[in-house]
Amino acid sequence: MSVVKINVLTVPAEQRETLEKRFAARAHAVENSDGFEWFELLRPVEGTDAYLVYTRWRDEESFKAWLEGPMRAAHRVGAEGEQAKPAASGSTLWSFEVVQQAAPKSE
Repeated sequence: MSVVKINVLTVPAEQRETLEKRFAARAHAVENSDGFEWFELLRPVEGTDAYLVYTRWRDEESFKAWLEGPMRAAHRVGAEGEQAKPAASGSTLWSFEVVQQAAPKSE
């Protein structure tokens, strides 16, 4: 079964727009990676300042290959060709294995 990685990003209110713009600018940076299955950037609505970056992968090896290659390259250079200051003030990676899943029933 697939694996899910959720990066929990602590983002101060004044950096939310910056974070979302950076993700939008890197749109499609992960979609062509071998083993990639799904991505979502989840904005907090209430009770927390944490964004969740949800990715789903065929297996742990696919995630690690992306982490060491395309992800590292995408985060290396900022808009003006230099290292950009992080929009998040903290980050925690949660890892899960998918043990059950459901999809809407077709009519």
